[in-house]
Amino acid sequence: MTAEPVPGDQAGPILVDQAVAIRTLGLVRSYGSGETRIDALAGVDVELGRGRFTAVMGPSGSGKSTLLHCLAGLDRPTGGQVLLGDTDLTRLDERSLTHLRRDRIGFVFQAFNLVPTLTALENITLPLDLAGRKPDQAWLDTVIATVGLADRLRHKPAELSGGQQQRVACARALVSRPDVVFADEPTGNLDSKASADVLGFLHRSVREFGQTVVMVTHDPTAAAYADRVLFLADGRVRSELVDPTAESVLELMKQLDGTA
Repeated sequence: MTAEPVPGDQAGPILVDQAVAIRTLGLVRSYGSGETRIDALAGVDVELGRGRFTAVMGPSGSGKSTLLHCLAGLDRPTGGQVLLGDTDLTRLDERSLTHLRRDRIGFVFQAFNLVPTLTALENITLPLDLAGRKPDQAWLDTVIATVGLADRLRHKPAELSGGQQQRVACARALVSRPDVVFADEPTGNLDSKASADVLGFLHRSVREFGQTVVMVTHDPTAAAYADRVLFLADGRVRSELVDPTAESVLELMKQLDGTA
């Protein structure tokens, strides 16, 4: 663990654990005020390991998607901190936050979010094109080979299956070699075969490339691909599993629901 200054911090350096990719300190996200105030996140303290695959689960309204969006810089917390390495996202202005999301964060959406007028290859390289950067051709070739889309690169999204579109979205998230890839229910619109393909790719990106992946899911089978599962309820982390199986995830979910 090393002490490094956080930009704009007047209170001195924060200890940065190099084994931690991203962490939160007292993270709060509230909506409304007074009697109508709702705390989607109610003081979350969590550390997510570098080069690890973490799944986040919880019932509807537990705060899991809100947590993911705050971690990825897509939503601003009401209180607390989000630290990506030694960078405090909560201290960044909109311009700096936009650059950080482009350069250091990858995001895979449930709805794919591909540009319909661009080919698969153009969608994959879009983040680099927007940044005015050329792709590392060797890395691009590796990502394309890993997702198995070498023969579909000239096809537009409408010419691809749902599973192929999501694999394009995964490749797009990885092409810039981000610090963290976030995935919000990435298999929610896919059949079981396509889901296994996408989850297998995310798992391989951690094992073979050392990528850090954080995924929200409601599916115990999907969560079993992760190294660790965090369970949220009422805006707080209630429990976790390490080296989960689908059966152990389901059992703990039942316990937390009070049905076991």
